[in-house]
Amino acid sequence: HKISWRFQLPMLAELGYEAWAPNLRGYGKSSRPPFVEDYAMDHLLADVAGLIDAAGKQEVVLIAHDWGAVIAWQFAIRKIRPLTKLIICNVPHPGPMRRAMGKGLAQLKKSWYVFFFQIPWLPEKLLGRQNAQPVADAIFNSAVDKSNFPPHIMEIYRENASQPGALTAMVNYYRALLKFSGPQQKPEEIPLIEVPTLMIWGEDDVALTKESTYGTDEFVTDFRIRYLPRVSHWVQQEAPEVTNAMMRAFLQDQPVPEAHWEMILTEPS
Repeated sequence: HKISWRFQLPMLAELGYEAWAPNLRGYGKSSRPPFVEDYAMDHLLADVAGLIDAAGKQEVVLIAHDWGAVIAWQFAIRKIRPLTKLIICNVPHPGPMRRAMGKGLAQLKKSWYVFFFQIPWLPEKLLGRQNAQPVADAIFNSAVDKSNFPPHIMEIYRENASQPGALTAMVNYYRALLKFSGPQQKPEEIPLIEVPTLMIWGEDDVALTKESTYGTDEFVTDFRIRYLPRVSHWVQQEAPEVTNAMMRAFLQDQPVPEAHWEMILTEPS
């Protein structure tokens, strides 16, 4: 949801960027196509390409998290449109992710929900209880430092998920991922990304292992990664000052600072 970028948009504006934080299809007031195939990657990539074309800019920086980052990786791999820089938050490149899924059970266990979401109607039924309160609870409970997730922000997430067709749209991303992704490329067959790329990674991600990031530099020629200890999957919301400092440095072609214990905002009580 676009609200997840509330801490980054002012910083990007200060740097002189015209920054857009669109809701992906199915979220917010964006349209909610009804069929699983409507959420196939080709359609999601076309959505992003359409926004870039509408912006009419010569230089484009793509900043993405969660499903946006899944799309952003593919956007850069397939070279859908030229990018100046790429910033990814807490989603692994598909090459290292496939390796992590195939090596041991750690990542496979964390990805249980992807397989659960393949079941018809039941995920929506469970997530939709109490006007979609489980969706807000899942976000809040998986955060380490919950201070940047006050009730009015969580209400936006809950209200978004409670709209007619919203939960089906959200779950259909995962259904389409397995049903319409086509033949899986071997990691060594994935085209190199040549766009300068920064990955920011909260280490306490309940859904993704740190190991799923290892070896990303094999797939991105100009790559740097910064790990944030004691920060969850929701890195740009949970540690905005540190995240913004890293983004700012990267965008200004300065050395990207490492995250140290003293940089993390508040220790959870």
